[in-house]
Amino acid sequence: MSHAPQIRVPATYMRGGTSKGVFFRLEDLPEAARQPGDARDKLLLRVIGSPDPYQKQIDGMGGATSSTSKTVILSKATVPDHDVDYLFGQVSIDKPVVDWSGNCGNLTAAVGAFAINNGLVDPSRIPENGIAVVRVWQANIRKTIVVRVPITNGQVQETGDFELDGVTFPAAEVAVEFMDPADGAGSMFPTGNLVDELNVPGVGNLQATMINAGIPTVFINAGDVGYTGTELQEAINNNAEALAMFEAIRAEAAVEMGLVAHVSEAANRQHTPKVAFVGKPADYVSSSGKQIPAGDVDLLVRALSMGKLHHAMMGTAAVAIATAAAIPGTVVNQAAGGGDRTSVCFGHPSGTLRVGAEASQVDGEWTATKAVMSRSARVLMEGWVRVPGEGL
Repeated sequence: MSHAPQIRVPATYMRGGTSKGVFFRLEDLPEAARQPGDARDKLLLRVIGSPDPYQKQIDGMGGATSSTSKTVILSKATVPDHDVDYLFGQVSIDKPVVDWSGNCGNLTAAVGAFAINNGLVDPSRIPENGIAVVRVWQANIRKTIVVRVPITNGQVQETGDFELDGVTFPAAEVAVEFMDPADGAGSMFPTGNLVDELNVPGVGNLQATMINAGIPTVFINAGDVGYTGTELQEAINNNAEALAMFEAIRAEAAVEMGLVAHVSEAANRQHTPKVAFVGKPADYVSSSGKQIPAGDVDLLVRALSMGKLHHAMMGTAAVAIATAAAIPGTVVNQAAGGGDRTSVCFGHPSGTLRVGAEASQVDGEWTATKAVMSRSARVLMEGWVRVPGEGL
């Protein structure tokens, strides 16, 4: 019995923020995978090592967490006044699903460097020393993101002394600006309300803010579900009942936000919406053993991604947090003490993160101008990934 040999595909393995992913140039993919569809999904699933009933992704590049089961496809910009098109695929660990419904804010920090290193940015726009401004078209949500990449002697500067909680080693700081970050074409608050009463069977009625900013996200109060906001991953991820509760909340919110027609459809849309719970400032110890004093943060936030509590904070969810915090009356704003604000520092399982956001009300509708945060990124490995060639 004969089998097709493995094929190799040029790829780069990169860390961006607190995530890792496999980056491709569109033109380097097998011809069948250059278009959206089954061939592309099949390729990316095999690259990452999914679906894996053992949930380890041993036979692929994935790291068995939502933060490390990610893929990126980049190409020359198709939208005027942009440098690069950025398409993100969140790969399920145990299901044969690549979710294309949202962005990855963390990996966005690596997009600028990849684009420069792979000739996708006009060389005339790259300074010999200074900051290269890369205008990214985020193709999943059709939004502009500006990535400011440090350059030294004409090359991307990856090393530095910028420290990011959730990342072990310091690196060069990369500023990321999410322009008009409301996700999608509809209202930033799809229900029309800053706070809704979300009825979740088996859980009860919860005060919830459902927002489309950065990524569709539902925020609830930690105390309403028996938590404080100081929890680390083990408190949630080792509790099957807790995970089922949060998934039930997420599924009901998906319906209320108009993302799915029925709760049963939410299982096939794992990447969005995110579900997060917030609490007022409190002392806690981060996952690295670092003491986080209550006075260092405006609020506490814990968020789930792909069915598990995130080890730090998704970049897109950080945009949602900052935007919601800037709007008086939301669940997030209330946890942060209320009032007007243009930035927020929140505590997450790995430490703290400060994010800026600008929001205003126009004709009765809230809109966000931009959200800004600092991340870091670097190349971990570059060359080729190999996958069995059957069907590709």
